[in-house]
Amino acid sequence: MSASDAAALLGVDRTRISNTEAGRFGISAARVRTLACNYRCPDARLVEALADMAQDHTKGWWEEYRGVLPAFFLDIAELEWHATKLRNALTSHVPGLLQTEDHARAIFEMVIPELPADEVDLRVAQRLRRREVLERENPPVYEAVVHESALRMQFGGRKVARAQLEYLLQVSEHDGISLRVIPFAAGGFPGAGQTILYACGPVPQLDTVQLDTSYGSVFIDSEMQLANYRRLFEKAEACALDEAASRTFIDGIIKEL
Repeated sequence: MSASDAAALLGVDRTRISNTEAGRFGISAARVRTLACNYRCPDARLVEALADMAQDHTKGWWEEYRGVLPAFFLDIAELEWHATKLRNALTSHVPGLLQTEDHARAIFEMVIPELPADEVDLRVAQRLRRREVLERENPPVYEAVVHESALRMQFGGRKVARAQLEYLLQVSEHDGISLRVIPFAAGGFPGAGQTILYACGPVPQLDTVQLDTSYGSVFIDSEMQLANYRRLFEKAEACALDEAASRTFIDGIIKEL
């Protein structure tokens, strides 16, 4: 359906459709349902999930950082907050949601070009606030697969690294949090070298993958790519130790520090 036809259907100006598609304007739940019906969308669960999103006008805590941090920092926080399940796979870093303050600070202080002190403070504060998604009532299920190399990286030095690993052991005991380790002995595995966040939406069509890159975040939501990343997680998890063995493994690294 052309933008002109969609506009006529809703009784609005054509530019309203363009601005809605671009995310500059919101849309009501009623109009979502009207468009879905006329676009011949047969998936009732998807339509209702979109309508629910349209009705949510609350501003999240991340909006406090709009205009002072890059937009993708806010996008990641919002993605995590609205997910029904979160899956992380990391090779060289501890998951952002599970980082201590000192560990996060050490990472941001290594950014090239060097960040000013107040920018580091903002990024650390925002990263720590992301933990709220795991601490709130009815948090999403969180599953992380972390490679041994990430656990042995001593960001901030030995003392900071030890505290970070001890914190991982602590949170890995929480209900709804699964932390599994891929040891060096497991060999190669799909996705090695990437930092991947798979956020499950209320319906599979609203799933999103977020990838970290040297220039920011990339967000992926095409059906074929999502299927590939689901398969990648299955293979990575097949290489990982179970949760109990992973805790024992992390404890062993702590004893070496």
